[in-house]
Formats: sequence, structure tokens, C-alpha cells
Amino acid sequence: MKNNPSLKGLAIAVVVFMMAFGIYFFFLAKKNYYLVDNPTPNTYYYKINNGSEGIISAGQFVHVDLKQGKNAIKVFDQNKKLLYDSAFEVNKIRGLLNIAHEDYYINRQYYGYNLKKDSLLLALDKTVIDGKQYFGAPKRFNKLYTEDFYYNVDEDYDKMIKNIQQVESRSKIFRKQDFLNYYKEYYKF
Repeated sequence: MKNNPSLKGLAIAVVVFMMAFGIYFFFLAKKNYYLVDNPTPNTYYYKINNGSEGIISAGQFVHVDLKQGKNAIKVFDQNKKLLYDSAFEVNKIRGLLNIAHEDYYINRQYYGYNLKKDSLLLALDKTVIDGKQYFGAPKRFNKLYTEDFYYNVDEDYDKMIKNIQQVESRSKIFRKQDFLNYYKEYYKF
């Protein structure tokens, strides 16, 4: 076979493309999943869509499989007494099941070049938590299911700015105490 430079170039380009895709897929791609979370000191049992029984201990979260559309959940206390039987709708690729109906806060963090975070927070609404005002309008959530966030309770915000030409934002759902700790550490008012 003759030495063909264009065939070598094509082969090199294909190898580089596959390596770039592999790096993205294994290290950079954000995983999409659903969580059942329990921030309380109690233990709960649950069944999703009449499947097998799951158990979630105090302070734990568990990855679960949900289907798009209508889903059903039965939640039991530590004595396996039925607490409630409910249905919820799944429309997005990540979500959180709040089986204990505890308070969570969905916070929006802003990224961008020359961003004045203090003045931006002051321009947004305030939320009162335990009698204290918090800037940036974190949204309180205590229903059974939500998918109105980008980062789940077990993920952190991006450390790196991806597009410095414009201001972008990402939302994250926090357990109540985790949000209070994050706010105190990050904003330092």
C-alpha cells in the first residue's frame, strides 16, 4: 500500500475525535439521575411504581430509576406503617423525591466576567428563613417532587467559568442546613 497523506490525516483526526469524546464522556459529562433524599433522623421505606421495597436511613440519599410521565410512590415509616401513597409527574432528566416533606432551598448562582455578585444579590428578592433575611431569592421547596434545578443535593456548583463573555446562572437544590452553611461561607455579608 502506498503512503497516502490524506488517509493518515483522516486516521489521526478520527483518533483525536474519539479521544476528545472519551475524555468528555468519562470525565466531564454531567450525569442525569433521580434521587430519593432523607435529611431527617428517621428511617423510611418506599416503593416506587409498585417495584421492590427500598430503604433510606437518616441523612442518606439513594439513586432511583424513574420513567418519564406519571410515577407513584408509597412511603412507610420505620415500623412499615403506610404514611402516604402519592403520584408525581416526571418531565426532565434529573429530579429529587422529598419523601419526608422537609424544607429545601433552590439557589441560583451567577457566573460571568466582571460580575458584581453583591449588587446582583441585593437587586434580587429576599427570602426569610428562621426569621433572618437571605439575599438572592432562594426558593423554598417542601413538596414531594421537584426537577426545577440543575445541580442535585449531592453535587457542587461549577468551579470554572465556561463562558466569560456573558453572565450565566445555574441552580442547585440544598437541604435547609446545607443551604445555610453554603450561604454563610460563600457570601460573607
